[in-house]
Amino acid sequence: MKYFAYVISMVLFVGGILLFGYAFSVPGIEAILFFLGIVAVSLSLYLPFHLHKLGDR
Repeated sequence: MKYFAYVISMVLFVGGILLFGYAFSVPGIEAILFFLGIVAVSLSLYLPFHLHKLGDR
């Protein structure tokens, strides 16, 4: 389970960083892509912290 969470977190993190970069090159939906990048990076950091807390019970 730890490795699966790690892979999902890394995919979300890298995808969020890519969304940050693409947000400035796509006219019309810059704010949406940037916001989705923030959400993806936030989820990538939330998952390991939350799953680690559940594993300590």
